[in-house]
Amino acid sequence: MIGYLNPNYPLVAAFRALPATRRRPADRVARQIFKMAPKLSDLFDDKEIVASKGGLDRPFSSLAIDSRRVMHGNVFFALPGRRVDGGQFIDEAINRGAVAIVTERIPAATSTRVTYVQVADARASLARAAQRLFKFPDRSLELIGVTGTNGKTTVASLVRHLLASSQERVGLLGTIHYDLGARVVPSYRTTPEALDLHGMLAQIRDAGCRQAVMEVSSHGIDQQRVLGVQFEVAVFTNLTQDHLDYHGTLDSYLGTKARLFNGGIGSVPRAAAINVDDPAGRRLLELVPPAIRVLTFGQAPDAQVRAENVRPGFKGTAFTLVWPEGRMEIGSPLLGGFNVSNLLAAFAACLALGRDLRVIAPRLRSFPGVAGRMERIEEGQPFNVLVDYAHTEDALRNTLSMLRSITPGRLLVVFGCGGNRDRSKRPLMAAAVGQFADRAWATADNPRNEALGRIFADMKTGVKEAGRLVFVEDRSRAIGLALDEAREGDCVVIAGKGHETFQEIADTIVPFDDRQVARELIGLKKLKPL
Repeated sequence: MIGYLNPNYPLVAAFRALPATRRRPADRVARQIFKMAPKLSDLFDDKEIVASKGGLDRPFSSLAIDSRRVMHGNVFFALPGRRVDGGQFIDEAINRGAVAIVTERIPAATSTRVTYVQVADARASLARAAQRLFKFPDRSLELIGVTGTNGKTTVASLVRHLLASSQERVGLLGTIHYDLGARVVPSYRTTPEALDLHGMLAQIRDAGCRQAVMEVSSHGIDQQRVLGVQFEVAVFTNLTQDHLDYHGTLDSYLGTKARLFNGGIGSVPRAAAINVDDPAGRRLLELVPPAIRVLTFGQAPDAQVRAENVRPGFKGTAFTLVWPEGRMEIGSPLLGGFNVSNLLAAFAACLALGRDLRVIAPRLRSFPGVAGRMERIEEGQPFNVLVDYAHTEDALRNTLSMLRSITPGRLLVVFGCGGNRDRSKRPLMAAAVGQFADRAWATADNPRNEALGRIFADMKTGVKEAGRLVFVEDRSRAIGLALDEAREGDCVVIAGKGHETFQEIADTIVPFDDRQVARELIGLKKLKPL
């Protein structure tokens, strides 16, 4: 991706100036640059190569997985895809200056200008090659990987905050942004492709960071983006019905998550933190190799890191933190029981790293929260407005049940269901909202290429009291209607998109930020206490 990795521009320029009939430049400066260039043979173990055509001793400038991003001297990995096969773009990559092609099938018609390397699994080869190219950055860091359906972003942000200090910056790769130590860039994917992942871990290492935290999605595990990555600690938050359009069943979904813990990614973490309040966490315990140190967390009496005497409030949550070496009182600005679980996950991860919880827990007082996760919108209105990323039945149920218990007035909810995703969860989400909301507005939430009418039809099958749920196609209008309805003591929840600043509609990305829209509408309506 442009802006995430820094190309070696002098080396690219040397390849650009290379005559078509030569493999080494005539220019003396370019020859010196070529001497420092990595060789194609450096990327592969002999056992990984099924067949090759052309020399493996040739230098290259970098790796590429998108033919549109190929620069002179690149090695192009033609990755298989669910919708598009990278093999279709080999000619384009060569025309753009690629010197080598890595593919699972060498084309019948080949070019003498490039080297072809056939491998059994192009994605696995990419992960290993990227790790080698960037000199195994994961092994130079204490790397914490957080996986699970819900809570990954909050847990990763909490771990980073608890580990960081004025002298110690901690890298972060997650859904909202990538903190690379020396700079912060927007996130384009929860778990980046292997090439970007190792390139960014290298930047975190080179910026002087000793720790990094990353969210690990099930897609990232299944597509081998984290193959071979050495995690110091792997954290499991929970498992709910999501991404079944991809994984098929909950068992398959859990099996994919388990690969982070049992060596299925080619390495095992040195320690694991697992939520035993979640039934899937209990099952996961049975799949973790005995050699791995396991810390359990939750509110269950047998959890090693647990919360006791939980006291929820409208401004935050208090509880007693208990762990094998001690106990202490915790005051958190985060709302809800699910955030107690997120906090326990973060504390367990830090404890697994050998940190003293008595030292790091006070840092929680300065935690700024997470963008789009129960984010409060304050524009002088006499009611509460919260923007949250909850986009599954379980997340909605947890969020709304908690807010229902602490809201003195009515609970008003704006939500939607994404297009081209698991249709079976739509009625469940509508039912969850119907159970807790006094009024609700169902609206667009990244409909993608699916007709909004069909999405609404699926949601309606889960509605029991039709009068309490209104279907409004335009998301801005739905938010405006909820704000018009709100009175002092009420709570408006805008759920589903959280930190996102766009809408995906029919192959088009449209700027849209729930937080900005809410602020503008509150300002335009000049809402005042009644």
